[in-house]
Amino acid sequence: MKLNIVPIMAAVGALSTLGTAAHAEGAFYLKNGDRVVFYGDSITEQHLYTNWVEDYVVTRFPNLRVDFVNAGVGGDRVSGGWAGDINVRLKRDLIPFKPTIVTCMLGMNDAAYRPYDQGIFEAYAKGYKNILNMVKASLPDVRWTLIEPSPYDDITQPLNFPGGYNAVLLKYAAYVKKLGASTGSLVSDFNHPMTEMLLRAKAADPALAQKIIPGRVHPSPAGHLIMAESLLNTWNAPALVASATIDATSGKVTAEANTKVTNVSTANGVVSWTQTDKSLPFPLDLKDPVTQLVLKSSNFVQKLDEEPLTVTGLTAEHYTLNIDGTTVGTFTPAQLETGVNLALLPTPMLTQAEAVNQLTTDHSNVHMTMWRSIEMPLAYDQSEALTNAINSLNALDFQLQARRRQAAEPHPHKYTLTPVA
Repeated sequence: MKLNIVPIMAAVGALSTLGTAAHAEGAFYLKNGDRVVFYGDSITEQHLYTNWVEDYVVTRFPNLRVDFVNAGVGGDRVSGGWAGDINVRLKRDLIPFKPTIVTCMLGMNDAAYRPYDQGIFEAYAKGYKNILNMVKASLPDVRWTLIEPSPYDDITQPLNFPGGYNAVLLKYAAYVKKLGASTGSLVSDFNHPMTEMLLRAKAADPALAQKIIPGRVHPSPAGHLIMAESLLNTWNAPALVASATIDATSGKVTAEANTKVTNVSTANGVVSWTQTDKSLPFPLDLKDPVTQLVLKSSNFVQKLDEEPLTVTGLTAEHYTLNIDGTTVGTFTPAQLETGVNLALLPTPMLTQAEAVNQLTTDHSNVHMTMWRSIEMPLAYDQSEALTNAINSLNALDFQLQARRRQAAEPHPHKYTLTPVA
C-alpha cells in the first residue's frame, strides 16, 4: 500500500541574520480600545501589510477590541500629494479618526528615484518632523510607530545607477530611526528584513524571487508578509498560536499552552481528543508558490505562526490526523513526537482564519470606497446628505470590524489520530 504521507512543512532553520525590528521584551503593544491609523504612500494604500497586521491581531487576540483605518495614498510624500497637501491629508484622513496609534511609512517617493541629493533629503527630514508636530497638536497622546521605508528591489533586478536606489532609501531609513529615538517613538525596520529575505529567495529561485516585489516598488501579498512581521514584532507580537502535547500511552495531556485539551481517549489504538484553542493561525495562502518561497527564505513562521501538536507513545508506522472529520495529513510517530506545526496545514482553524481575512478585505474596501469615491471627490459638497453618507459608511466599516471579531471567536474541534493499516 502506497501511503500519501503529507510532509511536515518544517519551520525554516534559525535565520539569525533575518532579525526583524528590535524591541523590548514585554506584553503585546496594542491595548483594548486602541484605534490604529496606517499612514503612508501607495505601499500602505495596497492594503496588504496593513491587512496582514489586522488579521494577526484579530485572530491571535479575539477578545481584544482594536479598530483600524488605512490612510495610504499613492504618490504621497511628507508634503502630501495628489489627494491634498499635508495639511489637508492630516486634517481629513488621520486626525478625525482620533487614533491612539499612528504608523507612518514615507520615503519611497520623497527620495525621487535618483541618486542621493542632500537638498531633497533635508526637505524630507523637515517634512517628516512637521507631520509629527501637526498631529501632536491635535492628538497629544498619540503613540507613533515610525516605519523605515520598505526596499526598492535592487536584489533580484540590476541597479539603475551606481549604488542603487535602495542605498538612498537606507539613508532615509537611518533618519527615521534617529527621529524615532529623539521623539520617543517606536521604529520598525521594513528594509533590512525584506532585502535579506530577497537575497535568500534569489539564491533559491531567481525567477520566482522577482515576483516578490514585481515592479521593484510594490511588494506582492507574500512580500507584505515580511513587512507585517516586522511591524508586529516591533509591537511584541507572540509567535504561539496554541500548543498541545499528548501522551498516547497514558492518555494524558502533558503540556498545553493557549489551548484547552479535554476528553482524551486511546481506545483500540486510536487517539482522540477535543481541543479548544484561544487563537487562530495566520491565514497564509499555502498553495501560492511565491508565499512558499518567502516562508522558506525568512523566519516568518518562527516569529508569528507556531501551532505545534506533539503526540508521544505512538506504536503504528503511520497515523492519519483528522480534525472535525477533515483529513489534515498522515504522519510517522517520529514526526508527531517531534511536533507538527498545524499552522502550515489545511485545518478547520485555517479555514476560519481565512473567513476572518475576507472580512478584513471587506472592511478595507468599504473604507476605501467612502474615502476615495465619495469624501475626496465631493469635498466641495457641504450638504447634510454627504455627511450622512460618509457617517453611514464609516459605521458600516466599524460594524464589519466587529463582525470580524465575532468570526475569530474560538471553537472546540474534535481531533482523531488513526493508525494506517
